[in-house]
Amino acid sequence: MNKNQFKWFVLLMLSLIWGSSFILMKKALLGLSPIQVGALRILITAFFLLIIGFKSLKKIKKEQWKYVFFSALLGTLFPSFLYAFAIDKIDSSIASILNSLTPFNTLIVGTLVFGFIFQKKQLIGILIGLVGTLILIMKGASLNPNQNYWFALLPIISSIGYAFNVNIIKKYLQDLDAIAITTGNFILIIIPAFLVLFFTDFFSAFELNETTEPALLYILILAIVGTGFAKIMFNKLIQISSPVFSASVTYLIPIVAVMWGILDGEKLSVIQLVAGVIILFGVYMVNKNK
Repeated sequence: MNKNQFKWFVLLMLSLIWGSSFILMKKALLGLSPIQVGALRILITAFFLLIIGFKSLKKIKKEQWKYVFFSALLGTLFPSFLYAFAIDKIDSSIASILNSLTPFNTLIVGTLVFGFIFQKKQLIGILIGLVGTLILIMKGASLNPNQNYWFALLPIISSIGYAFNVNIIKKYLQDLDAIAITTGNFILIIIPAFLVLFFTDFFSAFELNETTEPALLYILILAIVGTGFAKIMFNKLIQISSPVFSASVTYLIPIVAVMWGILDGEKLSVIQLVAGVIILFGVYMVNKNK
């Protein structure tokens, strides 16, 4: 398998894994609070990575640690909590579609902050995507009046964090081993995640029962497969491809996530599906004109 084939293989695998992550979060939230889901996801992943990647930490140079730290905050810590809160209030399939804004933000952040080249024609794709986003949120709010669609802003904010993360890794951590980056990320956020979990009274009040036991199983799968392995794969993908190509994993994530959502009984109108297609077409335009 050559480099080009390998990057497409990684892209497809990430789409399947991350596309399934939204339904795993939704199921975990049946027995845990959003803040517990976010914190446990980080802690379990961190301990898993310590087992398989501790030796790789010596590859991180002193001057690289600050970029690993920024990558950890923007690409892992904040999104872990933001998505948990979002999926607790809106359908997981909607959150996955909004995640498709990541390539737009990757391009914008890369241009404005990191000095990557921006073509004017790509602005058309960005505007198309924004139109799709507005339709999706407005229709979702009317179709599901019991859901608080202000929480739809959280996946959008997360996508901006992901955009910074992608560009940081591409510009400053390009030559660093992917396992080292991922392990370094989680080592730096173990303490914040532990403190957050501690102040939710998780350690004193949590009880195993028929609701919390499956929730822990879902969060375990989410942490090890959907976060640990997936983060290593994604960091590798960034290194062997462009930032926008890497962020384009969000092309396929909604397809997988929407299928899981429909199987779980979530309602999606034709207009919402059209809005999702509009967003993905905008993402396509951004990449096509790269």
